Amino acid sequence: MPDKNVGAALVVGGGIAGMQASLDLAEAGIKVYLVDKTPAIGGVMAQLDKTFPTNDCAMCSLAPRMVDAGRHINIEKLTYAEVVGVTGEAGHFHAQVLKKARSVDPDKCTGCEDCTKACVTRYHAQPQQPAALPELSEDETLRLDAILRHHAGVAAPLVRVLQDVNEEFNYLPPDILRHVAHALDLPLSRVVRVASFYPLFSLKPRGRHVITICQGTTCSVRGSDRLVDGLEDSLGIGPGEVTKDGRFSIEVGRCFGLCALAPVVRIDQHLHAKVRPSRIGEILARY
Repeated sequence: MPDKNVGAALVVGGGIAGMQASLDLAEAGIKVYLVDKTPAIGGVMAQLDKTFPTNDCAMCSLAPRMVDAGRHINIEKLTYAEVVGVTGEAGHFHAQVLKKARSVDPDKCTGCEDCTKACVTRYHAQPQQPAALPELSEDETLRLDAILRHHAGVAAPLVRVLQDVNEEFNYLPPDILRHVAHALDLPLSRVVRVASFYPLFSLKPRGRHVITICQGTTCSVRGSDRLVDGLEDSLGIGPGEVTKDGRFSIEVGRCFGLCALAPVVRIDQHLHAKVRPSRIGEILARY
C-alpha cells in the first residue's frame, strides 16, 4: 500500500452500513463520496424502535454515525442522487452520478420551510367538490360531538381526539375519521397517517377486552408463541381477529419493558406476568 492514499472511494447507500464503511475509509485518509437516493442519509434503520438480538435502541446506534459522517472532512455527501453509470477498471473507475433537482441551495438551507410557501408549482390541481361526509347514527353523532367539544380551543388536538375516539368506540371507525378531519379542518390523509402510525390506535374493530401478547426477544425466548397457540385454542381466533360475541380480540406487541417477568400478557390495561399456557383459562375467566 503506498504511503500516501490517492484517488477516492464511492459508497452507494447512506444507511448504517454505508455510513460505517464511509467512516472507515475516511479515517484511513481516503476521500469518500457517499451517494444516497433519498434527500438525507440514515436509511431505514431510523424507522426501527429496537434492534435484534440486543434490543438496543436503533437510534442510539444510528445517530452517532450520522453525526460523524455528516461532519467528517473526508466525506462528501451526495444525497438525492443516483449512480447511473460506472466505467473503467479496478483501481481506476469513473462513476456518473445524477443529482436530482432540489430547487433550493442545500448549503444555505436552514429548514425554515419558507420555500414550501413560495414554491412555483408546475402542475395545478383542478378544484374538486368536497366529498359528502358519511352519515352517522344519532348515538355516534352525540358521542363524537362530546369528544370534539371537550377538546375545543386546544392547540393541535388531533392525537388527543383520536385517543378519546379510540377509547370511546374501541377502535377508529373510517366514517368517524372523516368527520374528525372535517371538524379539525385537516386533510384526511394526515388524520389517517397519524392514526396508522401509533400502535395504540386500531383501524379494525376490537373486542371489548383486548389481549396483547408481548413478542419481544425475552418473551419469545420464554415461550410467548405457545401463549398465542393456547389463546387460539381457547378462543378460536388468531392475532388481529375478534371472537364472534365481540368479547375478546388478540394482538401482539413488541416490548412491555417487563423482561424480568417474561412472558407477559396484557389484557386491556392489566398486566399478567410469567404466564404459562396452563393459566390461560384461569386468566380469561376473570373477564
